[in-house]
Amino acid sequence: MATKVIHPYITFRKDVGSGSPIIVGTRTRVSNIVAYYKLGYSPEELAREFPHLTLSQIYDALSYYYEHQKEIDKEIDEDSEENIKNLIKK
Repeated sequence: MATKVIHPYITFRKDVGSGSPIIVGTRTRVSNIVAYYKLGYSPEELAREFPHLTLSQIYDALSYYYEHQKEIDKEIDEDSEENIKNLIKK
């Protein structure tokens, strides 16, 4: 029997991040935290880059990512493709 994991710092709002998972009380998407993490930033470095977040929020975002890796990776890939297209248009 699988245990349901609760992420107290993660929520969803249609009006913020198009319904993507975000950190409660912020407009920061989980995928933004993960993208920096994949670039080699440690959770402590992420706390310095995102001073409005606590380490608990950052670790919860990373935990959420590892449970929903496929969806978050897809979101990061789509954001990257959109950013590249916007750069080409300029």
